[in-house]
Amino acid sequence: MAAARRLLTRTLDGELPEREQVSAAGAVVAELGAPERLLELVTELACGEGDPAGCARLSYRHVLGFDKLLLIDAGPRHMLRVHLWHAGAGGTGREDIHNHRSALASHIVRGRLCMELYETGGGDGFEAERYEESLADGCADWLLTPAGPARLRLAHTGRYAAGSTYALPAHTLHRAWCDTPSPTVTLFLETGAERRRHTDVFTAAGPHAGAVPKQPLDVPDYLAALNGLAELLRSP
Repeated sequence: MAAARRLLTRTLDGELPEREQVSAAGAVVAELGAPERLLELVTELACGEGDPAGCARLSYRHVLGFDKLLLIDAGPRHMLRVHLWHAGAGGTGREDIHNHRSALASHIVRGRLCMELYETGGGDGFEAERYEESLADGCADWLLTPAGPARLRLAHTGRYAAGSTYALPAHTLHRAWCDTPSPTVTLFLETGAERRRHTDVFTAAGPHAGAVPKQPLDVPDYLAALNGLAELLRSP
C-alpha cells in the first residue's frame, strides 16, 4: 500500500496538463493492475491494513450490478478503486451515458469490458434526457437534477480484454458494461487536483428519480469482499 501511494504521488501530483495527466493515470493503473501486484495490495488491505472503516464508507454495491471497492483514498487528488463486475447479477444492464468529475483511467485485470464513447449534437444521433448529477449535502446519495433534452451521437465502440488499459479526460461521455459470463475485474483511478462540481448523465430510458441512495458497505462486508476478490485473483 505504501508503494502504491508513492507511485500515485510521484507520478500524478503537480500541475500536469490534461493530456499528460490522462496518459500518466493510464500508466499508473497498468502498473498497479498487474495481477500479482494487485493481489499483494488487496491481500494486505483484506487483513485490515490502512483505513478499512474509511474505505468501507466509500465502497458500495452499485445498482448496475458491480461492486466499487475503495483501495486507496489519497486525499482530494486520487481515488483508487477496484470495480468487480458480476455478469448477470441482477443489475439494470449498461450504465447511463455519463462523464466524470476528474480524469480517469481503468485497467482490465481479468474478464472483458465493452465501452462506448459519445458526442453531443449531430443530426444523425438520438434524443436523450440530460441530468446534472451531484452529491447530496450531509450524505452520500446522488442527486439528479433535470437539465433538459439533448442529442447524442455514438462516436466509438471498443472491447477491452484483460491486460488492456484506457484513460479518459473528465468530460468524455461514455458508458461501459461487462462483456463476459464470468466476473470482470478492473482497477479504476480518478485523479486530478480540480474536480467538477457535477457530472452529466444522459438517458434515453425515461425519467430518473431525483435522488438515488448509495448503500455503503460495513467493515466486515468490505473485508469479506476484499478476501473474495483476492481468491478470484488467485484463480486461473
